[in-house]
Amino acid sequence: MTNADTTTADTTTTTASTAAAGADWEAWQQSWDRQQEWYMPDREERFRIMLDMVEALVGPAPRVLDLACGTGTITARLFDRFPDATSTGVDLDPALLAIAEGTFAGDERVSFVAADLKDPDWPSQLPYESYDAVLTATALHWFHAEPLADLYGRVAELVRDGGVFMNADHMIDEATPRINAAERAQRHARMDSAKGQGALDWSEWWQLAAKDPVLAGPTARRFEIYGEHADGEMPSAAWHARVLREKGFGEARPVWCSPSDTLLLAVK
Repeated sequence: MTNADTTTADTTTTTASTAAAGADWEAWQQSWDRQQEWYMPDREERFRIMLDMVEALVGPAPRVLDLACGTGTITARLFDRFPDATSTGVDLDPALLAIAEGTFAGDERVSFVAADLKDPDWPSQLPYESYDAVLTATALHWFHAEPLADLYGRVAELVRDGGVFMNADHMIDEATPRINAAERAQRHARMDSAKGQGALDWSEWWQLAAKDPVLAGPTARRFEIYGEHADGEMPSAAWHARVLREKGFGEARPVWCSPSDTLLLAVK
């Protein structure tokens, strides 16, 4: 990671000062949720199944790593369901981290770490050496296959024996092109209809963030880091399961899917 220490320090300072500014963090959380639901109307269902499997495999008071945490979406749902859980959120996005830190300010159950997941040393910044569960959603498709496989290896080292890793994301099976095309056409027709009723897309949401006096600075830094959108890959669920087993997990398979997305569960 280029200038990792500087980026981390700047982001930490930004999120702390932003949280103190007293913006309407609940409104920003709701706005982010609505924007994400425009793409994924079944978004809450994947979170419900994710937490079902956390409870089934590691119990109701887990230590969780919220990987590529964004605004803390998973952490919020984790605490709603399991008040005795603890969470570490890790991300590099200054704007989304600002919203997360503002939302959870004063909550001792959670801490946030600004780190680049492509930096092999990012686990050293975490407050714990191991976790009961590492959870992530709609984030790792920003990675290409090789760095994602490397990331899975580092995740495997963080998950305790008997612990779990779950990734809910776009996972495309290239062996079914007609199914893929039909699903995509139907999904985009639904999205176009919702857009006509005022739904915000990704770009419009970020335009609003850039105009907000509190988030404007973090948003500008965010686009310096990522650009408009990363050009990652979306390999199949079978690929994810195979790589996770190769990296040290004993079992891995889908536990939920929609026509476009999969929740992949791996057990150490």
